[in-house]
Amino acid sequence: MNNIRKKVAFHTLGCKLNFAETSTISRSFPEDKFERVPASSVADIYIINTCSVTDIADKKCRQAIKKFITLSPGAFIAVVGCYAQLKPQEISSIPGVDLVLGTNEKFDIEGYLTNLEKKQEAEIHSCNLSASDSYNPSYSLTDRTRSFLKVQDGCDYGCSYCTIPLARGKSRNPEVELIKNEAGKIAQRGIKEIVLTGVNVGDFGKSTGGSFADLLKELVKIPGIERYRISSIEPNLLTDEIIEMAAGNVKILPHFHIPLQSGCNKILGLMRRRYTREVFADRIKKVREKLPLVGIGADVIVGFPGESSSDFEDTYSFLKQMPLSYLHVFTFSERPDTVAEKLPGKIDFREKERRRKELTILSEEKNLEFKKLNIGNVTNVLFERTRSEGLISGFTSNYIRVEYPWQSTLAGQIKRVKLKSISESGKMNIDLID
Repeated sequence: MNNIRKKVAFHTLGCKLNFAETSTISRSFPEDKFERVPASSVADIYIINTCSVTDIADKKCRQAIKKFITLSPGAFIAVVGCYAQLKPQEISSIPGVDLVLGTNEKFDIEGYLTNLEKKQEAEIHSCNLSASDSYNPSYSLTDRTRSFLKVQDGCDYGCSYCTIPLARGKSRNPEVELIKNEAGKIAQRGIKEIVLTGVNVGDFGKSTGGSFADLLKELVKIPGIERYRISSIEPNLLTDEIIEMAAGNVKILPHFHIPLQSGCNKILGLMRRRYTREVFADRIKKVREKLPLVGIGADVIVGFPGESSSDFEDTYSFLKQMPLSYLHVFTFSERPDTVAEKLPGKIDFREKERRRKELTILSEEKNLEFKKLNIGNVTNVLFERTRSEGLISGFTSNYIRVEYPWQSTLAGQIKRVKLKSISESGKMNIDLID
């Protein structure tokens, strides 16, 4: 490699965990050898960190590879992460790919780039995941408003439709002290909010003892960090202790994203989920009792094999009565090497789309109801650093996006506000209190 710095671009697909890991990987590239550039620009190296939760995610990865080859012919293309772990041969067969690294190997990618000559055949470095897999600490610094901090990796749940355990291995986490040290580093950068991420964050403590609540108790002591947001937590792992902590400590934000996947117990059984809809409803009730204006989101999958029209109506009616703030709705995507792939009762694509649209409309209605419920509420907003059409935006503690006329002094700051109305854009208008 000569003395001219190589231009390297990173492109991330998928979840907040992937963004945390990409940011960590990018920091491993020495600045005297590499110049980081946006993925939209011409680069010498493109590193694509992939997701494989759906077939659409796989498709987006292949599209990204082709886009970067077109943008910068002759560039070195490295594909890493979950899709690379699951389907390395499939990716290596794409003309133009030079390097394929699995979910663990990707953290050593800089070491693989000793020879940046284009390969006639892609090099594959991907291992079989096991219970003894290492843990790679990660956090993001690319967004100066908030940071995604990885606290857990892998999953032991074995849901019938999911390939994540195959891509990321067994549930594991580091000691609390390591995460506290990383939170301290984030605080030193002036970042005020941390989003706690992982594959199954509520499972924290499985490999070290303790619990996710124990972790929260230590994190709230870190000076400089004013807000902790939990990215997602399973209903059976959302304990009374965690809810009580959120109600009693302003640093733990009143916002929970709780996967449901189906409001029909028959389908939950086929999915091999570890709870019933009654457990989900009980957790929602408990959260609302302690935090009346809490923001609550849920994931829902429609069109799972065997989901009859009455099963879907069961889900719809259950969701309609739940006091949720929004839904993330997915059509079932058949993944290779899963139990669900072989289940009978496949649902027609058009029917899956119809069901998805119905729940999307329900989500919009619930989100509007939630915003109306918050009119007049006084809360805190963390303002972001971007300006759009003369406005600055940010999120309330309970995850409502607000907008306000641009003031540069607000960027990156937490301010007390009063929610006064819903804007034409769907965000909320506010009055600054301080």
